[in-house]
Amino acid sequence: MPNLQNIQFIDNDAINTNSQAYLEVRVDTSLVIKSWKLSLYSFEWLESDGRIKAHGNLPFREQERRNQVEEALAKGQTIGKPVLGIGLMDNIEIGAGKAEFLTLAAHGVQEIPVHILKSCESDFKPFIRHIK
Repeated sequence: MPNLQNIQFIDNDAINTNSQAYLEVRVDTSLVIKSWKLSLYSFEWLESDGRIKAHGNLPFREQERRNQVEEALAKGQTIGKPVLGIGLMDNIEIGAGKAEFLTLAAHGVQEIPVHILKSCESDFKPFIRHIK
C-alpha cells in the first residue's frame, strides 16, 4: 500500500499551453465519480453501480495505466493533477489524468487537487472543497 499522506502533485502537462485559463481546485472524489458515472467512458473504470473496478477487471490498457500510477505512488514520485471538464450531459468528464484520479480514489483518497477551466468554476461548485 502506497503512502498516501504525502502525495506531491504537479501541474498536468495538458494545461501548459494555456495555464492562465485554468484554476486549481480540490474536489470531493466521491461526488466526481458519481457524476462521471454518466460519461460514455466510465465503463472502462466503473462497475454499473459506480464502484471503481478491481485492477483485474480493468481493460488491459487501463491496467497498465493504473500500474504506472501505483508505481509512482510506491516510489513517492509526483502525480500530475487531473484535468476535469463538463460533458454534454452536464456531468463531469475526466480529461488528462484519469488513471491518476481513479487510482487515488480507489485507495480511498477523498479529496484530490485538479485543474478546471476558470470559465467552468460555477459548474463545479457542488464538487469543490477548496479553491487554490
